[in-house]
Amino acid sequence: MNSAKDTLEAHLKTGLTTTCRCWAIQRADGQVFGFTDHDRELGFEGLTFKASSGLTAAAIEQATGLSIDNSEAMGALSDAAVTEDDVEAGRFDGAEVRAWLVNWAAPEQRVLQFRGSIGEIRRSGGAFHAELRGLTDLLNRPLGRIYQKPCTAVLGDSACRFNVSAAGYQAEAEVAELTAGSVLELSGALGPDSAWFERGRLDVISGQAIGLWASIKQDSLKPGGRIVTLWSGISGGLAVGDRVRLTAGCDKRMETCRKKFNNFLNFQGFPDLPGEDWVMAVPKKGNPNTGGSLR
Repeated sequence: MNSAKDTLEAHLKTGLTTTCRCWAIQRADGQVFGFTDHDRELGFEGLTFKASSGLTAAAIEQATGLSIDNSEAMGALSDAAVTEDDVEAGRFDGAEVRAWLVNWAAPEQRVLQFRGSIGEIRRSGGAFHAELRGLTDLLNRPLGRIYQKPCTAVLGDSACRFNVSAAGYQAEAEVAELTAGSVLELSGALGPDSAWFERGRLDVISGQAIGLWASIKQDSLKPGGRIVTLWSGISGGLAVGDRVRLTAGCDKRMETCRKKFNNFLNFQGFPDLPGEDWVMAVPKKGNPNTGGSLR
Protein backbone atom coordinates (compact mmCIF):
# COMPACT_ATOMS: atom_id res chain seq x y z
CA MET A 1 0.00 0.00 0.00
CA ASN A 2 2.22 2.76 -1.25
CA SER A 3 -0.26 5.06 -2.91
CA ALA A 4 -2.36 7.68 -1.15
CA LYS A 5 -5.48 5.98 -2.50
CA ASP A 6 -4.54 2.60 -1.00
CA THR A 7 -3.75 4.06 2.42
CA LEU A 8 -7.03 6.01 2.43
CA GLU A 9 -8.93 2.86 1.49
CA ALA A 10 -7.32 1.02 4.37
CA HIS A 11 -8.31 3.86 6.69
CA LEU A 12 -11.93 3.71 5.51
CA LYS A 13 -12.06 -0.04 6.13
CA THR A 14 -11.26 0.48 9.81
CA GLY A 15 -14.77 1.81 10.37
CA LEU A 16 -13.55 4.71 12.51
CA THR A 17 -12.75 7.43 9.99
CA THR A 18 -11.48 11.00 10.08
CA THR A 19 -12.36 12.21 6.60
CA CYS A 20 -13.48 15.49 5.08
CA ARG A 21 -13.80 17.04 1.64
CA CYS A 22 -11.58 19.68 0.07
CA TRP A 23 -12.10 21.79 -3.04
CA ALA A 24 -9.68 23.85 -5.12
CA ILE A 25 -11.05 26.46 -7.53
CA GLN A 26 -8.74 28.00 -10.13
CA ARG A 27 -10.11 31.01 -12.01
CA ALA A 28 -9.19 32.00 -15.56
CA ASP A 29 -7.05 34.85 -14.19
CA GLY A 30 -4.86 32.32 -12.36
CA GLN A 31 -6.08 32.90 -8.79
CA VAL A 32 -6.58 29.69 -6.80
CA PHE A 33 -8.90 29.26 -3.79
CA GLY A 34 -9.00 26.31 -1.40
CA PHE A 35 -11.99 25.30 0.76
CA THR A 36 -12.80 22.45 3.12
CA ASP A 37 -15.79 21.33 5.19
CA HIS A 38 -13.45 20.41 8.06
CA ASP A 39 -13.37 22.68 11.12
CA ARG A 40 -9.65 23.45 10.66
CA GLU A 41 -7.53 24.56 7.76
CA LEU A 42 -5.70 21.88 5.81
CA GLY A 43 -2.75 22.13 3.47
CA PHE A 44 -1.45 19.94 0.63
CA GLU A 45 -0.27 20.30 -2.99
CA GLY A 46 0.93 23.81 -2.15
CA LEU A 47 -2.59 25.04 -1.28
CA THR A 48 -4.27 26.07 1.95
CA PHE A 49 -7.86 24.86 2.24
CA LYS A 50 -9.80 27.27 4.44
CA ALA A 51 -12.42 26.09 6.89
CA SER A 52 -14.03 29.49 7.47
CA SER A 53 -15.52 29.85 3.99
CA GLY A 54 -18.81 28.13 4.75
CA LEU A 55 -18.55 26.19 1.49
CA THR A 56 -20.32 22.84 1.25
CA ALA A 57 -21.10 20.53 -1.66
CA ALA A 58 -23.88 18.16 -2.56
CA ALA A 59 -23.12 14.51 -3.23
CA ILE A 60 -21.06 13.99 -6.35
CA GLU A 61 -22.90 11.98 -9.00
CA GLN A 62 -20.44 9.85 -10.97
CA ALA A 63 -21.03 7.25 -13.62
CA THR A 64 -19.07 5.13 -16.04
CA GLY A 65 -19.10 5.71 -19.77
CA LEU A 66 -19.84 9.15 -21.20
CA SER A 67 -22.41 10.21 -18.61
CA ILE A 68 -21.66 13.66 -17.18
CA ASP A 69 -20.44 13.79 -13.60
CA ASN A 70 -22.06 16.63 -11.70
CA SER A 71 -22.45 18.15 -8.27
CA GLU A 72 -23.29 21.48 -6.70
CA ALA A 73 -21.29 23.74 -4.43
CA MET A 74 -23.03 26.02 -1.95
CA GLY A 75 -21.54 28.72 0.21
CA ALA A 76 -21.84 32.16 1.71
CA LEU A 77 -20.76 35.26 -0.20
CA SER A 78 -18.07 36.91 1.90
CA ASP A 79 -15.10 39.22 1.54
CA ALA A 80 -12.74 36.44 2.67
CA ALA A 81 -13.66 33.85 0.04
CA VAL A 82 -16.12 34.27 -2.83
CA THR A 83 -17.41 37.84 -3.09
CA GLU A 84 -20.65 38.93 -4.71
CA ASP A 85 -18.77 41.44 -6.89
CA ASP A 86 -16.52 38.69 -8.27
CA VAL A 87 -19.50 36.44 -9.04
CA GLU A 88 -21.38 39.33 -10.67
CA ALA A 89 -18.32 40.22 -12.76
CA GLY A 90 -18.05 36.64 -14.03
CA ARG A 91 -14.63 35.94 -12.56
CA PHE A 92 -15.70 32.44 -11.48
CA ASP A 93 -17.39 31.53 -14.76
CA GLY A 94 -15.83 28.36 -16.18
CA ALA A 95 -13.30 28.10 -13.32
CA GLU A 96 -11.59 24.73 -12.89
CA VAL A 97 -12.70 22.72 -9.85
CA ARG A 98 -11.00 19.77 -8.14
CA ALA A 99 -12.50 17.90 -5.17
CA TRP A 100 -10.76 15.44 -2.85
CA LEU A 101 -11.80 13.05 -0.11
CA VAL A 102 -9.10 13.59 2.56
CA ASN A 103 -8.12 12.02 5.85
CA TRP A 104 -7.74 15.22 7.86
CA ALA A 105 -5.59 13.45 10.45
CA ALA A 106 -3.14 12.49 7.66
CA PRO A 107 -3.76 14.72 4.61
CA GLU A 108 -1.34 12.66 2.49
CA GLN A 109 -4.11 10.04 2.49
CA ARG A 110 -6.48 11.46 -0.11
CA VAL A 111 -8.12 10.70 -3.42
CA LEU A 112 -9.25 13.07 -6.18
CA GLN A 113 -12.97 12.40 -6.59
CA PHE A 114 -14.01 15.09 -9.04
CA ARG A 115 -12.47 17.35 -11.66
CA GLY A 116 -14.41 19.72 -13.85
CA SER A 117 -15.57 23.32 -14.08
CA ILE A 118 -18.15 25.72 -12.70
CA GLY A 119 -21.29 26.04 -14.77
CA GLU A 120 -24.35 28.09 -13.85
CA ILE A 121 -24.11 30.21 -10.70
CA ARG A 122 -27.20 31.34 -8.79
CA ARG A 123 -27.22 33.96 -6.02
CA SER A 124 -29.84 34.56 -3.35
CA GLY A 125 -29.93 35.71 0.27
CA GLY A 126 -26.22 36.40 0.53
CA ALA A 127 -25.31 32.89 -0.67
CA PHE A 128 -24.41 31.25 -3.96
CA HIS A 129 -25.15 27.91 -5.61
CA ALA A 130 -22.65 26.83 -8.27
CA GLU A 131 -23.25 23.96 -10.66
CA LEU A 132 -20.17 21.75 -11.05
CA ARG A 133 -19.75 20.02 -14.41
CA GLY A 134 -17.47 17.05 -15.04
CA LEU A 135 -14.87 16.76 -17.80
CA THR A 136 -17.22 14.78 -20.05
CA ASP A 137 -19.43 17.88 -20.32
CA LEU A 138 -16.96 19.10 -22.95
CA LEU A 139 -18.19 16.31 -25.24
CA ASN A 140 -21.56 18.10 -25.48
CA ARG A 141 -20.01 20.93 -27.51
CA PRO A 142 -21.01 21.02 -31.19
CA LEU A 143 -18.02 20.46 -33.45
CA GLY A 144 -17.44 20.75 -37.18
CA ARG A 145 -17.90 23.39 -39.85
CA ILE A 146 -21.03 25.50 -40.20
CA TYR A 147 -21.98 26.27 -43.78
CA GLN A 148 -23.06 29.90 -43.91
CA LYS A 149 -22.09 33.06 -45.75
CA PRO A 150 -20.57 34.96 -42.79
CA CYS A 151 -17.24 33.85 -41.34
CA THR A 152 -17.50 31.39 -38.43
CA ALA A 153 -14.07 32.16 -36.94
CA VAL A 154 -13.40 34.47 -34.00
CA LEU A 155 -11.02 37.29 -34.88
CA GLY A 156 -7.51 36.20 -33.92
CA ASP A 157 -8.26 32.52 -33.18
CA SER A 158 -6.50 29.51 -34.71
CA ALA A 159 -8.87 29.46 -37.69
CA CYS A 160 -8.66 33.20 -38.38
CA ARG A 161 -4.90 33.43 -37.76
CA PHE A 162 -4.96 37.22 -37.81
CA ASN A 163 -2.55 38.96 -35.44
CA VAL A 164 -4.82 41.32 -33.51
CA SER A 165 -1.81 42.97 -31.87
CA ALA A 166 -0.58 44.26 -35.22
CA ALA A 167 -0.13 48.02 -35.50
CA GLY A 168 -3.42 49.85 -35.95
CA TYR A 169 -5.69 47.07 -34.68
CA GLN A 170 -5.33 47.70 -30.95
CA ALA A 171 -5.24 50.91 -28.95
CA GLU A 172 -5.02 51.81 -25.27
CA ALA A 173 -6.95 54.60 -23.62
CA GLU A 174 -7.99 55.91 -20.20
CA VAL A 175 -11.57 56.02 -18.92
CA ALA A 176 -12.49 59.71 -18.68
CA GLU A 177 -16.19 59.28 -17.92
CA LEU A 178 -18.48 56.33 -17.23
CA THR A 179 -22.25 56.35 -17.72
CA ALA A 180 -24.52 53.51 -16.55
CA GLY A 181 -21.59 51.12 -16.70
CA SER A 182 -21.89 50.62 -20.45
CA VAL A 183 -21.08 54.00 -22.07
CA LEU A 184 -17.43 54.99 -21.74
CA GLU A 185 -15.79 58.24 -22.75
CA LEU A 186 -12.13 57.48 -23.36
CA SER A 187 -9.12 59.73 -23.47
CA GLY A 188 -6.74 58.58 -26.18
CA ALA A 189 -7.07 55.74 -28.72
CA LEU A 190 -7.03 58.22 -31.59
CA GLY A 191 -6.18 57.29 -35.16
CA PRO A 192 -8.65 54.76 -36.60
CA ASP A 193 -11.96 56.03 -37.94
CA SER A 194 -15.28 55.91 -36.12
CA ALA A 195 -16.77 52.40 -35.92
CA TRP A 196 -13.29 50.89 -36.26
CA PHE A 197 -13.71 49.06 -32.93
CA GLU A 198 -17.42 48.18 -33.32
CA ARG A 199 -18.02 44.44 -32.75
CA GLY A 200 -14.57 44.38 -31.18
CA ARG A 201 -13.42 43.85 -27.64
CA LEU A 202 -12.59 46.08 -24.66
CA ASP A 203 -10.18 44.67 -22.05
CA VAL A 204 -9.55 46.33 -18.69
CA ILE A 205 -5.78 46.43 -18.07
CA SER A 206 -5.60 48.39 -14.80
CA GLY A 207 -7.68 49.12 -11.71
CA GLN A 208 -10.03 46.94 -9.70
CA ALA A 209 -11.66 45.43 -12.80
CA ILE A 210 -8.38 44.31 -14.38
CA GLY A 211 -8.78 41.12 -16.40
CA LEU A 212 -12.44 41.69 -17.27
CA TRP A 213 -13.65 42.39 -20.80
CA ALA A 214 -16.77 43.21 -22.80
CA SER A 215 -17.92 43.34 -26.42
CA ILE A 216 -18.17 46.74 -28.10
CA LYS A 217 -21.54 47.73 -29.53
CA GLN A 218 -20.78 51.23 -30.86
CA ASP A 219 -17.62 53.26 -31.31
CA SER A 220 -17.21 56.86 -32.39
CA LEU A 221 -14.47 59.50 -32.35
CA LYS A 222 -14.65 62.63 -30.20
CA PRO A 223 -12.14 65.43 -29.66
CA GLY A 224 -9.24 63.89 -27.76
CA GLY A 225 -10.61 60.38 -27.60
CA ARG A 226 -13.52 58.07 -28.31
CA ILE A 227 -17.01 57.21 -27.04
CA VAL A 228 -17.56 53.48 -26.68
CA THR A 229 -20.85 51.73 -25.91
CA LEU A 230 -20.67 48.16 -24.61
CA TRP A 231 -23.26 45.46 -25.20
CA SER A 232 -23.25 44.84 -21.44
CA GLY A 233 -21.57 46.76 -18.67
CA ILE A 234 -18.51 45.59 -16.76
CA SER A 235 -19.59 44.75 -13.21
CA GLY A 236 -16.20 44.62 -11.58
CA GLY A 237 -15.48 48.08 -10.25
CA LEU A 238 -14.49 49.84 -13.49
CA ALA A 239 -13.75 53.47 -12.60
CA VAL A 240 -12.57 56.74 -14.07
CA GLY A 241 -8.82 56.64 -14.54
CA ASP A 242 -8.63 52.92 -15.35
CA ARG A 243 -6.85 51.99 -18.56
CA VAL A 244 -8.45 49.82 -21.22
CA ARG A 245 -7.33 48.16 -24.44
CA LEU A 246 -9.53 48.28 -27.55
CA THR A 247 -9.33 45.59 -30.24
CA ALA A 248 -10.71 46.16 -33.73
CA GLY A 249 -14.02 44.51 -34.57
CA CYS A 250 -15.04 42.22 -37.41
CA ASP A 251 -18.57 41.91 -38.82
CA LYS A 252 -17.75 38.51 -40.41
CA ARG A 253 -18.31 39.70 -44.00
CA MET A 254 -16.02 38.75 -46.86
CA GLU A 255 -15.48 42.40 -47.80
CA THR A 256 -14.40 43.29 -44.26
CA CYS A 257 -11.98 40.36 -44.10
CA ARG A 258 -10.38 41.40 -47.38
CA LYS A 259 -10.32 45.19 -47.06
CA LYS A 260 -9.98 45.82 -43.30
CA PHE A 261 -7.77 42.89 -42.31
CA ASN A 262 -6.25 41.70 -45.61
CA ASN A 263 -6.90 38.16 -44.39
CA PHE A 264 -9.18 36.70 -47.06
CA LEU A 265 -7.09 33.52 -47.42
CA ASN A 266 -8.26 32.54 -43.93
CA PHE A 267 -11.91 33.54 -44.40
CA GLN A 268 -14.04 30.78 -42.84
CA GLY A 269 -17.38 31.56 -44.50
CA PHE A 270 -18.99 30.50 -47.77
CA PRO A 271 -19.89 33.76 -49.54
CA ASP A 272 -21.09 32.04 -52.73
CA LEU A 273 -23.80 29.95 -51.11
CA PRO A 274 -27.07 30.52 -52.98
CA GLY A 275 -29.77 32.33 -51.05
CA GLU A 276 -33.47 31.60 -50.67
CA ASP A 277 -34.28 33.55 -53.83
CA TRP A 278 -32.26 31.07 -55.89
CA VAL A 279 -34.18 28.14 -54.39
CA MET A 280 -37.47 29.72 -55.47
CA ALA A 281 -36.21 30.65 -58.96
CA VAL A 282 -38.07 29.43 -62.07
CA PRO A 283 -37.02 29.57 -65.75
CA LYS A 284 -37.41 33.05 -67.25
CA LYS A 285 -36.78 34.44 -70.71
CA GLY A 286 -33.47 36.29 -70.80
CA ASN A 287 -32.24 34.59 -67.62
CA PRO A 288 -31.67 30.94 -68.58
CA ASN A 289 -30.90 28.39 -65.87
CA THR A 290 -27.93 26.68 -67.52
CA GLY A 291 -26.17 25.55 -64.39
CA GLY A 292 -23.50 28.21 -64.80
CA SER A 293 -22.27 30.80 -62.34
CA LEU A 294 -24.89 32.97 -60.70
CA ARG A 295 -22.55 35.98 -60.81
